Amino acid sequence: MITVEDLRKEYRGVVAVAGSTFSVDAGEVFGIVGPNGAGKTTTLKMLAGLVEPTRGTATVAGHDVSDPEMRRNLGFLPEESPLYEEMTPLSYLRFFADLYGVDREVAGRRIHESLDELELDVRNRPIGDLSKGMTRKVAIARSLVNDPDVLIYDEPASGLDPVTTNYVLEFVRELAAEGKTVLFSAHNLYHVEDVCDRVVIMDRGDVVARGTVEEIQDTHGTTEYRVYTSVAVSDSVAVDGRYRTVVEDLDGVEAVREQATERNGEVLDIRTVEPSLEDIFLDVAAEDSEA
Repeated sequence: MITVEDLRKEYRGVVAVAGSTFSVDAGEVFGIVGPNGAGKTTTLKMLAGLVEPTRGTATVAGHDVSDPEMRRNLGFLPEESPLYEEMTPLSYLRFFADLYGVDREVAGRRIHESLDELELDVRNRPIGDLSKGMTRKVAIARSLVNDPDVLIYDEPASGLDPVTTNYVLEFVRELAAEGKTVLFSAHNLYHVEDVCDRVVIMDRGDVVARGTVEEIQDTHGTTEYRVYTSVAVSDSVAVDGRYRTVVEDLDGVEAVREQATERNGEVLDIRTVEPSLEDIFLDVAAEDSEA
């Protein structure tokens, strides 16, 4: 549903996106992660047709991003999404449904269904009186009024409390389960790790890693084994009455076991620790800055 080939954007000679290439399949939740200035928002704006690429091509739902027809099949949620505060959620969403040319009866049913799914019961109060979480839900509902196949969300949980954040992420999963394609960016890599089918990591305008979380872990991460023994061995650290040794492979685990046995001790526990997406990102970004 989304294809990106060598997409690049420069602002007065400053490279915001160096040359991204990736694709997003129908019904997939795809994440773009990275620090501030990595090029995430610029990439999403190019895909939404709001920023013209300096070079490269991109298509969304079969249309080039420069084609106005593409926007009829796209729902876009920017990180900062000011709404018309004097309008109510219902009047605001009906207004946008009219802009998309959605039949009034269809629009009414679709709006109430979206608000029901988002559990937003406050529908006739001015938006300016709503909490940030409620306002974000209205913005998400706006992205759905034209029933698009593709949704592009820039930091959908930005500034929300943990409960609302978890709800928004669960809603993203439900959208994908309904067959919609969702591409979103986030600063919190734990959220991305939890909800995304595949991920690209960006740093300073470049894609520095890509794949499923498991594939990225296999390629860029290092699994470690924490071996707890009843006696001290080489490189062990005392922890709560036990001794912990960190090794990188099963040969290391066996070496710790042998040392413990030689000292009349034993292995009490072995724990495997997989690197998180954030651990990998920090490592990959560090490698990229040294290159």
